[in-house]
Amino acid sequence: MSTPSTPSAGTSTSPPKAPFQQQPARLGTVLLVIVTAYLMVGVDSTVVNVALPDIQKDLHFTPTDLSWVLNAYTLAFGGLLLLGGRVGDIVGRRRTLTIGVLLFATSSLLGGLATENAWLLAARALQGVGAALTAPSTLALITTNFPEGPRRHHALGVYSSMAGIGASIGLVLGGMLTSWASWRWALLINVPIGVAVAAALPRFVTETPRHAGRFDAAGALTGTAGMTSLVYAFIRVSGDGWGDAQAQLGFGAAAALLAGFTLIESRAGQPIMPLRLFADRDRAGGYAGVLLLPAGMFGAFYFLTLICQQVLAYSPLRAGFAFLPMTLAMFTTVRFVPRLLARFGAKPVLLTGMALLVTAAAWLWRLQPGDGYPTGLLGPLLLLGVGVGLSFMPLNATILAGVEPREAGAASGLLQTLQWLGGTLGLSILVTVFGTATRHTTGSPSEILTHGAARAFGVGALIALTALLVSALVITGTKPKTTA
Repeated sequence: MSTPSTPSAGTSTSPPKAPFQQQPARLGTVLLVIVTAYLMVGVDSTVVNVALPDIQKDLHFTPTDLSWVLNAYTLAFGGLLLLGGRVGDIVGRRRTLTIGVLLFATSSLLGGLATENAWLLAARALQGVGAALTAPSTLALITTNFPEGPRRHHALGVYSSMAGIGASIGLVLGGMLTSWASWRWALLINVPIGVAVAAALPRFVTETPRHAGRFDAAGALTGTAGMTSLVYAFIRVSGDGWGDAQAQLGFGAAAALLAGFTLIESRAGQPIMPLRLFADRDRAGGYAGVLLLPAGMFGAFYFLTLICQQVLAYSPLRAGFAFLPMTLAMFTTVRFVPRLLARFGAKPVLLTGMALLVTAAAWLWRLQPGDGYPTGLLGPLLLLGVGVGLSFMPLNATILAGVEPREAGAASGLLQTLQWLGGTLGLSILVTVFGTATRHTTGSPSEILTHGAARAFGVGALIALTALLVSALVITGTKPKTTA
């Protein structure tokens, strides 16, 4: 059932002052606070990757269960993002962002103090809840504070770079903290950052008007439960094979729950996933892209981290710095994307980036146990950096173009929901491929790991190729609107 929500007394119903009438310096400060909040979320998506071997040893995770350290976070994050966007529309985006950041910091503290694997997984899931309140509010605040055209493209360029660079920085930062201190600091680092952002929000960011509405609790429940069942089923297959009864039960439950979710959203008066957002062809193609690309690429970080430490025998610090070329390539690329969008439009830039991602995954597909870092990993990492830098901002701009302010939260929440659910589902699929490929493989541990990872990279390449073909056929390629 949906739970009614009534705005508090004094809630503004008149449109706010156009944010783009503010001074550019003020907008710069607003953007800094917003992207710092999102950077924290982006960093945490990968900061524990390099620490996974230490976490496994310290808290006694099995190899297949270890992926739940990532999945517990991304599943709660992705499953509740739609509801998080709707909460921001109803109670105010700055208030929702503040609550999310504080919850994120608190759960990071709990995770850093964990002494059992169940404790850590619960803290990671709670982090995902905080991130689900944080992320859609950040993107919605950018959408409502910056007009379409150069200023929004610039803000989206910075924002998009924080998403991608945050994930890359997380790998480097995780290696540094794990080597110099402990894996626990990969979580504890969020506490001071979260407190600082929460303190800055009411000082620098103006609250948006609240809109009367209802929380689509039924949609949130069925959607989250359906995705949880699907990911759980894939994880069961990775360890016990396709004949596992619990895996089959999970797939059946996922099909029923997701079908129910679609039915609920089609009939709900105020759904958390308004199906009308898919009516625009370009936006529908963009949504398909943000679902498929992370599904093919997210698992690359997981397996490359394991290869660096367990095949190449890198320390956590060295493994983190192994991803630095990708980070630098991504950071350099996103600085030029706004100009490329203005000159060529979204579609050519997007397809170029996707083609590079397909090439990177196909290159990793050919990985052999004897390949070193310069010959086996450096080239794909550089292509991943440039490809991600060219892909995600055009997708964001395509999806958010023409969105009405009252639906900004829902549109941005759906964008990030599909992005993170794609990453979670993709990781579970690639872990399943890895488990199937290595279950009966013989050889040294490094040979088995490389063989399974290469198979997973191959499936990732096929998923990325699907994203490329869908974008080429569905998105029309209209140039982004430009205003003076």
